Amino acid sequence: MIGLPMWFWLTVALATVVSSNAPAATEVAVSDLLVSGSEWADQRITVEGELVGDYGFRADGWMWTQLNGDAYGLRPLAETGEPVGANSGIGIRMPHELGDGLDPPGRYGSRGPIVRVTGMWRWHEARRQGESHLEVDSLVLVEPGRRLRDSPNWPAAVVGLALVGLMPLILRDRRTERPA
Repeated sequence: MIGLPMWFWLTVALATVVSSNAPAATEVAVSDLLVSGSEWADQRITVEGELVGDYGFRADGWMWTQLNGDAYGLRPLAETGEPVGANSGIGIRMPHELGDGLDPPGRYGSRGPIVRVTGMWRWHEARRQGESHLEVDSLVLVEPGRRLRDSPNWPAAVVGLALVGLMPLILRDRRTERPA
């Protein structure tokens, strides 16, 4: 067989059988989960978005965080200056090792890593006091986190400087006022 060792072909065959038995995951948008989450209950899904807020590493070996699937992950407001709607996200729970080495989550002044996560969607899970979340078993880093450029608000700066410049005039007129 094309000069490759038999162990190579056995490995390829085994990998094909194992991967074909893996449950398929449906790609779902965060917005769809927020609107119709019950339709995806206990199904294997893939979601893409920005990790934001904080990483909660727990003693049980799991890490909790927030995955935002809104427009601000790809086009942060600090860079575009154009609001395009609300932030929207879901809770995700994953083993510690999937979170090790990730850039810090997004927050003011930084964008968190953009990831594709796959796992089981848990809709109002009773074991978690009714929490809906994605129980992640696979994570692919799409884009690392980064600091955001935060440019000055020039109109506000001009108004502020004008007011500071007018202060001597305002104070001078106040000192010349006579009590009645």
